[in-house]
Amino acid sequence: MSGLRSLSSGLRALQPEAFGAEPSGERLARIQRSPHFKDGVFQNPGGTARTRPSGSTLELAKAFFDKDTRPVRAPQGTIPVHPTAVADLTKPPVSGLRVTWLGHSSALVEIDGCRVLFDPVWGERCSPFPFAGPKRLHPVPLPLAALGPVDVVVISHDHYDHLDLPTIKALAGTDTLFAVPLGVGAHLEHWGVSPDRLRELDWHESTEVGGVTLTATPARHFCGRGLRNTQHTLWASWVVAGERHRVYHSGDTGYFDGFKDIGAAHGPFDLTMIQIGAYSPYWPDIHMTPEEGVRAHLDLQSGTPRGILLPIHWGTFNLAMHAWAEPGEWTKEAGEAVGQVVASPRPGEPFEPGGRVPSDAWWRSVSGPIAHTWEQPEPVTAAERRSDDLDYSGS
Repeated sequence: MSGLRSLSSGLRALQPEAFGAEPSGERLARIQRSPHFKDGVFQNPGGTARTRPSGSTLELAKAFFDKDTRPVRAPQGTIPVHPTAVADLTKPPVSGLRVTWLGHSSALVEIDGCRVLFDPVWGERCSPFPFAGPKRLHPVPLPLAALGPVDVVVISHDHYDHLDLPTIKALAGTDTLFAVPLGVGAHLEHWGVSPDRLRELDWHESTEVGGVTLTATPARHFCGRGLRNTQHTLWASWVVAGERHRVYHSGDTGYFDGFKDIGAAHGPFDLTMIQIGAYSPYWPDIHMTPEEGVRAHLDLQSGTPRGILLPIHWGTFNLAMHAWAEPGEWTKEAGEAVGQVVASPRPGEPFEPGGRVPSDAWWRSVSGPIAHTWEQPEPVTAAERRSDDLDYSGS
């Protein structure tokens, strides 16, 4: 028995540091008390979500290695990163609200005097290994240290393209606070963040930092970093509410009816940052298409086109089979179809939602041709989603 324990300890010692750590002790006890934790795992709103690709492994491999689509999954030239981000960020926002999209789901939001950094990923690859995994398609717009002081870092969930080991270790040397979903704090403590700098929240819980209120809100996704996905860390979207402004960050999520509830409880929003990339028919429950992203924004705004929609989770890493520029192009089209303003900043380009909003389709200069225009699908009803969930869970 002692030999098995020694073997287990030895295997753990060989695991990459980026795998992080499993929750234990009082953190695990708190997880087990959560109303969203059942049968040993965190549950998605609305029931089971398909977290593994549908179809056979062979079908998925054929789609991924298709010789016709692979070339358009990367830019055909150099992505135009905004050149003056460092200088621009030295000036305070005139309106009190400014956002700088830094690529993928990373964004700096300056809101009513507080500086909030969402899902910061400065690493070269979103992977546990420095030599393998999806590599950046453009450089980071500015060095992490050039951001200046950050009041709070907000993490949506623990996947590698949202929770980046080298970035967290660099931030661990500052005095910033971290707001994370329940269980994710185990990774951060393992990497050197002291417990007193963690604000670890379940859905619908809030904390105050620098004069703003941060609330963890539901999302439809999953978690996991190591070889075993224990579903012991929560995933979340986030609301940040200041004295004058409100913003929303979706994290990763499939479309679900809960956006309406979040909007009713916390909206309307001056800005929503909505995941619209890395979607696929192979995993429809956990990532939104551009049309679903626009629909989610409208749900958050009580059905009315208002505020600014900033598309995130695209342009930086190749994580799906769609064309590289498709999310940007199709979100722009879907927004125009319903009269919703969609921002399209270059990576690193700050803008104020109450001022001039960047709208140039900059990706067209470095994109191959997009195979087809956006065709709006029929809305998926709640009954149809429940039926799909039952079909999948029973298979």
